[in-house]
Amino acid sequence: MRVWRISKNRHSATAFSGEGSRQFGARWNTAGVPLVYTSLSLSLAVVETFVHLEIATEPGDLVSIMAELPVDEIQVERVDVGALPEDWRSVNHPGPQAIGSEWSLSRRSLALLVPSVAVDGEWNALINPLHPDAAAIVVEKPKPFHFDPRMFKPTR
Repeated sequence: MRVWRISKNRHSATAFSGEGSRQFGARWNTAGVPLVYTSLSLSLAVVETFVHLEIATEPGDLVSIMAELPVDEIQVERVDVGALPEDWRSVNHPGPQAIGSEWSLSRRSLALLVPSVAVDGEWNALINPLHPDAAAIVVEKPKPFHFDPRMFKPTR
């Protein structure tokens, strides 16, 4: 399975460590639980990154990183969207955080497919860096990434 991640270049060497999410928590994990957030396409990774930007000018230090998960040898789980609380998309909802944290700590699989909030109907892949198969992930060399400048318009 091919996954994508956009990262600041200075963090690219540790982009698949789960350290950032461990420190701060995120939608699918509480602080203290490492997860690597990836997307199943580069375009979804772009949208997922863009929704977190709070600036009027494009950041200049981004890279895209593609990785291959050994899906022939590993189990991949998928969250049942129908089982999620109706308001699961709200920021800091404890439901998704509990699901992702429990999954990560169980170490029962390397990847968990979760629905994207940014693009309805699309899927992201959480990677468990604590899983024994994490060492089998093949991470490609980071490539410079630039958003289309039209996405950033100065405020008036």
